[in-house]
Amino acid sequence: MAKGNLIGLDIGSSSIKVCQLKESRKAYQLQCFGMIALPPEAIVDGSIMNQTAIVDAVRELVASQRIKLKDVAVSVSGHSVILRKINLPVMTREELDESIQWEAEQYIPFDINDVNIDVAILNDHNDQGQMDVLLVAAKKDMINDYINVVREAGLAAQVVDVDSFAVQNAFEINYNLPVGETVALINVGASVVNINVVHSGISAFTRDIAQGGNQYTDEIQKQLNVSYDEAEALKIGGGGAEQDSVVPQEVERVMQQVSETIANDVQRSLDFYAATSADAAINRIYLSGGCAKVPALSRAIEGKTGVPVESVDPFRNIDVAARGLDPNFLRANAPLAAVSVGLALRGGDER
Repeated sequence: MAKGNLIGLDIGSSSIKVCQLKESRKAYQLQCFGMIALPPEAIVDGSIMNQTAIVDAVRELVASQRIKLKDVAVSVSGHSVILRKINLPVMTREELDESIQWEAEQYIPFDINDVNIDVAILNDHNDQGQMDVLLVAAKKDMINDYINVVREAGLAAQVVDVDSFAVQNAFEINYNLPVGETVALINVGASVVNINVVHSGISAFTRDIAQGGNQYTDEIQKQLNVSYDEAEALKIGGGGAEQDSVVPQEVERVMQQVSETIANDVQRSLDFYAATSADAAINRIYLSGGCAKVPALSRAIEGKTGVPVESVDPFRNIDVAARGLDPNFLRANAPLAAVSVGLALRGGDER
């Protein structure tokens, strides 16, 4: 297991989350968790559009949490990240590292010189006498943009992970997944839905969908004729005098419409997994991300898939009492913390 000696810095489309853990003999201790909102369109489709705003937000967040460490782990997702499970002839790790560059070309829709590539061996000898390998490729420009933001904020990015695998990391230390069982970890952020199907502790299927919480805001704004800020407040159940003309049932109707759209895409992805896998039966779905707090979404996904749905609690097996942190704040924002917790579990010496 990772040593947890890095700061987990989750730079999302709508907010930045930071987490610091300390490993003890009994359990991980939560040293800090905090979050700060970003202005609209600071990040679009995973691409950094407003570097100054993001750097300022990271600095403010790190200062507010009194974080002294400089080494961080960050993560990426979206259309500039490619995840593929591929079959290759059995070979050593050294041989794989030497050959993956030209093996990867047939699976990546980008110029091979424009991406950073990494691989993980999932199964070194499958039923067909080959090895199952997870290929990860991400555009160099995007990775460099995130690294530059971290550097400008006075920090050092030691690890660049993928959102889906950060969530899996957080899940694994908090939940015991029996051998033979399959779960779907679905991280619903502001602009991307990350799907990671995990069988017996191994990632069996991954997919990113260009959907997310921004759709709720956009549709509320459009259909109910309110401003962006008003739509954001209505989405999370807020509101005020300026929204008195908006009927709660109208908001719920829009929320339900968007939830059904996202649930349909999730179902299609899980149906594709089921059609291509021998371990097709998914026992449970775990939601994380800001939209995990939307009741209509969990109901819609459960209704479409017929699989029980619950929110991930990334603090479930973590000692949160060590630093006197606000338990109500942690409980309310637990689903949003999954990526940052998973990143904070990473060690600087890991691949």
